[in-house]
Amino acid sequence: MMNLPLNELIEKAGCRYMLVTAVAQRARQLQSDPDKLDGRKPVSVAVDQLYHDELNLEYPKEFYQD
Repeated sequence: MMNLPLNELIEKAGCRYMLVTAVAQRARQLQSDPDKLDGRKPVSVAVDQLYHDELNLEYPKEFYQD
């Protein structure tokens, strides 16, 4: 796994909670399709996808503050 800057990952996700939740959810999705893993661990692939803007996050309404 590459050592990606944590601060940049948090910025892309919006907060630490969203980062952990999004990566965990995507990793579970990737487990059902091993062809996309290329011999890597699902969490590593999910983090790479987030870092390279290949993972779109949907935020709950509560996330946006008026």
